[in-house]
Amino acid sequence: MLRLISRAAALSKPRDDTVLASASPLLLNHQLFYATKSKGNKKQEDNKKSKFKPSDSAAALQSDSAASADDSESAKARARRLADDDRDPSLDVGPNNRPLFTKATSLSLLTRKDASTYFKFSEKELNAVLPEGLPTGMLTEFKESMRHALLVRQSFLDLRDNFRRVVDPPLSSSNGPKVRKQIVLDGPRSCGKSITLAMLVHWAREEGWLVLYVPRGREWTHGEYFYKNPQTGLWDTPLQAENVLKDFVKYNESHLRELPCQILDPILLGEGAGVGLMKGVDSKEIPEGSTLYDLVQMGIKQTHASVSVVVRLRKELSLVKDIPVLIAIDQYNNWFTFSEYEEPVTIRSTRPVHARELAMVNAFRSMMHDDMMVGAFSHSTAVGKLRKDLPDVPADARINLPRYSLDEAATVCHYYLRQRLVSREVFSEDNWKKVYYLSNGNGEELRSLVPLMR
Repeated sequence: MLRLISRAAALSKPRDDTVLASASPLLLNHQLFYATKSKGNKKQEDNKKSKFKPSDSAAALQSDSAASADDSESAKARARRLADDDRDPSLDVGPNNRPLFTKATSLSLLTRKDASTYFKFSEKELNAVLPEGLPTGMLTEFKESMRHALLVRQSFLDLRDNFRRVVDPPLSSSNGPKVRKQIVLDGPRSCGKSITLAMLVHWAREEGWLVLYVPRGREWTHGEYFYKNPQTGLWDTPLQAENVLKDFVKYNESHLRELPCQILDPILLGEGAGVGLMKGVDSKEIPEGSTLYDLVQMGIKQTHASVSVVVRLRKELSLVKDIPVLIAIDQYNNWFTFSEYEEPVTIRSTRPVHARELAMVNAFRSMMHDDMMVGAFSHSTAVGKLRKDLPDVPADARINLPRYSLDEAATVCHYYLRQRLVSREVFSEDNWKKVYYLSNGNGEELRSLVPLMR
């Protein structure tokens, strides 16, 4: 019998989220679904496209091509000038004639004196240390500035030193700030939460830590196959689980090969992505002497086991004592709202599935433990304002990151001057302060307004 039957024909009105499911009430509690894009949005896009005449489209395409060519030539010319500028160290000057770039060679060597300076990254090393992917804001900053460098902010140094004191308690003092093992990074839009989290992961991996980094937490609650596991009562997303395991092993393989599995209970098998249950097999044994690398490979090679492996991995990470372990989740706010998925209740009705009902989110969301964990909110993926006291999160875990201060904005504007985003003829203290106050310290807006100085 076919497992995937469209419910769209059975509904009297089109839905924004189409759920492919069996129409039989007998199968409502155990079946595989697939999340797809909205048909309604596609119709709206088709209607918008139909309003344009062919002649208008051709003219617009020609105009866009010409503008794109001009922008490309301008970018190439700017890149050539920046290459010439690199031979002149006298240009690397920030506000009040302070050095624009720090001389520190790693994030571990940064001190408070390096705050409000820029740290240069190697593109090759950056992609190697963060193979899961870089935050959108970081990629945009690199592209617009034409340099792999980021501002060293005091907020990052404080976060780094907090976790450094967790691992090395003698560095802490009774008069210092409270040490937190669980932190939620909050703050206004474009204040640098995702970039700060990525820099923390970079630093931790430089230190030799085992880090599970999830740069796109929203993907755990949106898209692909999903089904309700009758053994757990939670919803499994095998393709997302497989991707999480593949990302986790990219940088951490050497650590995982050395860490033995401490839980040898069999791994429960669920439905594979689009292939259903395995006949006559409901679990898989973990041989004695297996490592965490063997466990992860089991979930990668067999999607029937991928979700259970991710859930087991969470328990195994809590038992690792040989090296520090950090769990870093970006877009963490998406784990406290409803997911994209819907559960059929009757032939003509569904109910939204909350993120806490997803097996992987349920395993990783809680901060009520003794492990090091940091989550960052992402307002670009927000679906609503969250309450202050979040479930499964300590009351004092939330830290608000500020937008750029006046001193930080001064360095940022001088850096953009150095990177030729604005000409020296129009750059002045009055002008960059106007930009700062107009943007209210919003990094994205500040970067877009600097070239408009007149």
